[in-house]
Amino acid sequence: MPQLTRKELQLIRKAGSILRECFEVLKEAVKEGVSTRALEIIADDFIKKHDARPAFLGYKGFPAAICASRNNVVVHGIPSEREILRAGDIISLDVGVEYQGYFADGAKTFKVGMVSPLVERLISVTEQSLSKGIEMAKENNHIQDISWAIQSFVEANGFSVVRAFVGHGIGKKIHEEPEVPNFGRPHVGRIIEDRMVLAIEPMVNTGTPDIKILDDGWTAVTKDDRLSAHAEHTVIVNGKTAEIVT
Repeated sequence: MPQLTRKELQLIRKAGSILRECFEVLKEAVKEGVSTRALEIIADDFIKKHDARPAFLGYKGFPAAICASRNNVVVHGIPSEREILRAGDIISLDVGVEYQGYFADGAKTFKVGMVSPLVERLISVTEQSLSKGIEMAKENNHIQDISWAIQSFVEANGFSVVRAFVGHGIGKKIHEEPEVPNFGRPHVGRIIEDRMVLAIEPMVNTGTPDIKILDDGWTAVTKDDRLSAHAEHTVIVNGKTAEIVT
């Protein structure tokens, strides 16, 4: 990952601000009776109106502008007019934005109406684990310091972290080196450098960490069909702190 200039970092911040505002709009749209395709249309329109591009559409053949992953879907759920949100569901929305050639990536898990205490705790632990990881994203730490902070917190709370998908560097491409696993041992791996841009994204399951891919070649679901949540921020390492741009 090459060190980015101040101007390049500003473009990533702009992509991040568009993404952050997009999630505010999506939050209002997540309701019982809404299709996941309707959510995709909202996000696609919002991003384009801000002179940006949905980064996922067409990426390695992915057929949609966002990933919409409901209940037991871990990641890469394809939006559909036939998939309708129901009370008690959770829906993880993963969105990428390209602005003038620079990228930001983020994900949030939303509740649909009232949910069970287990679901409340799953979402809370997932979001807190992301915060724990971000706290370790500072100059001269190791990448796996982030990984261990996430894994240890999740497992201490009785959940599991997915191994099949990991976070990543981001900047001029949506996915760059280094990989940022959500599991690992502390003080291992690449040294974190100032101005590194990382997409940190724990995926947390209520049961086994194992996943399976459906016949569409994209949709990843929990192997035991239990629930999964996803949270992600793009961050810029600024010395001993990490600036959240999404």
